Amino acid sequence: MAKLYFRYGAMNSGKSTALLQAAYNYEERGQKVLLAKPSVDVKGDTSIVSRLGVERTVDFTVSADDDIALAFARERDRVVRETGDAVACLLVDEAQFLTETQVDDLLRIAIVDDVPVLAYGIRTDFQTVAFPGSRRLLEIAHTLEELKTICRCGRKALFNARRIGDRFVFAGDQVAIDTIEDTTYESLCAACYLDESAGLLSGHLEHLHAR
Repeated sequence: MAKLYFRYGAMNSGKSTALLQAAYNYEERGQKVLLAKPSVDVKGDTSIVSRLGVERTVDFTVSADDDIALAFARERDRVVRETGDAVACLLVDEAQFLTETQVDDLLRIAIVDDVPVLAYGIRTDFQTVAFPGSRRLLEIAHTLEELKTICRCGRKALFNARRIGDRFVFAGDQVAIDTIEDTTYESLCAACYLDESAGLLSGHLEHLHAR
């Protein structure tokens, strides 16, 4: 029986690079793979782009309203028609942007269709709140694997801090892809994240005490 894998890490932990390496490993052995990502991830348009400059077009994208199991079945049948080979693996980038229903469908693909599913993504947003897709993957994936990266201080990075220009921000929409000008993200350890957010948290507490 195939399994659903969730490989997660803070931003810049090499998730896309690891996904592309996994695809290469399958194909080096003559096996067919399918690559997918949520359409909300406009970085690279319909491609997966790693920090190392490696890029590959996905086989399909999914919006929040799409049936990912149906999209997978359609692409799997295309591969069989065109090559005569079965699909050996489904690899999903930016899996945090999937809906909970779509993650449930990934589990069904692994169990019912007997195709391993490797999902890559981040656990939490810039406010340390879990993305719905990531939360569901943490709940139901057969195997969890953390991909590590380091904070600017040298400790292991855990959180994804949002910057607008040269300042950190800790309020706003959970997903902000190409919607806020000059927005970047930095992976921080817990200590550095708390240091950067200390002023905001203190102000929030003072406001509560004043009520």
